[in-house]
Amino acid sequence: MEVAADSTDLAPSAYNRYQELKDFDETKSGVKGISDSGLAKIPRIFVRPPDEIIRDRSKSRAAGLQIPIIDLKNLATNRRGTVEQVLEAAHEVGFFQVVNHGMPESVLEGAFVAARAFHELPKEVKAEYYGRDGKRRVNFSCNFDLYMTTYASWRDTLFCRMEPEPLDPEELPLVCRDTITEYSKQVKAVGIALLELLSEALGLKPDYLVNMNCAKGHALLYHYYPACPEPDLTLGTANHSDPDFFTILLQDDIGGLQVYYQDQWVDVPLVKGALVVNIGDLLQACSRSRFYYYPYVERHFQKRRAPCAVERCWPEAIHCLLLHSL
Repeated sequence: MEVAADSTDLAPSAYNRYQELKDFDETKSGVKGISDSGLAKIPRIFVRPPDEIIRDRSKSRAAGLQIPIIDLKNLATNRRGTVEQVLEAAHEVGFFQVVNHGMPESVLEGAFVAARAFHELPKEVKAEYYGRDGKRRVNFSCNFDLYMTTYASWRDTLFCRMEPEPLDPEELPLVCRDTITEYSKQVKAVGIALLELLSEALGLKPDYLVNMNCAKGHALLYHYYPACPEPDLTLGTANHSDPDFFTILLQDDIGGLQVYYQDQWVDVPLVKGALVVNIGDLLQACSRSRFYYYPYVERHFQKRRAPCAVERCWPEAIHCLLLHSL
């Protein structure tokens, strides 16, 4: 079943949004399938309301606002100073970047290779992993909330629930199996180090949040943003916050990530080798709002064909609840 060639010119009385969503979903090929088809216009299900686009444009990117960059190389000699930086960033912005985190460049580059390798597989192969019932630990989909939002985001996602029960590597696609397994191991170590710093920033012992099982569950999401013929009309990821403790994001050299801070959309600039960290809803609640989350989006670009890798950290006790909310 194919998506309508062009639904944007249909009269409101002739347009059936649910049917277009269903037709698109049943292709199991995601937005890459639309991009590869060569359509000159995006289907109506991806078009943002005009008032939202106008409102966003009025929130110009404020000059002078910077996302903090925290260097972990001096952690052993100046841990207190690093903890203070984490506290300030988590409280004031809710977003920060970390460099010299210990992950080799080859592993970071491997994450992009893995994402491209999967998302550029033939659609028949990817379709074997497609679904939205939340039961599979390795799942390919386009918009987990496809039927619930005002408009769909221009993004495909490979979701891998790595823990708390160890994921059988055989469940991962062969084309990216080894790379995902290694990235998961390495980024988890960074996540534990960050939990220790966040614990200390709250005036607690370094192992406090880890002992609360905050590091028990984590998932990897490999987002892919294909080329879009009308990038000004849609988003790669809509305005949202994350229902987790925190998210570690590796963005590519095209960029597009923005955080809403001080009533402005602020770019999160690319820093080579850096990992972007943002505070999730749960960590704000657990910290009694000493740490804050701020909404963020992924803007889209016409020639974009690039992935990013995301790790989301959940406590074991509510891991299933959060998965069902995805």
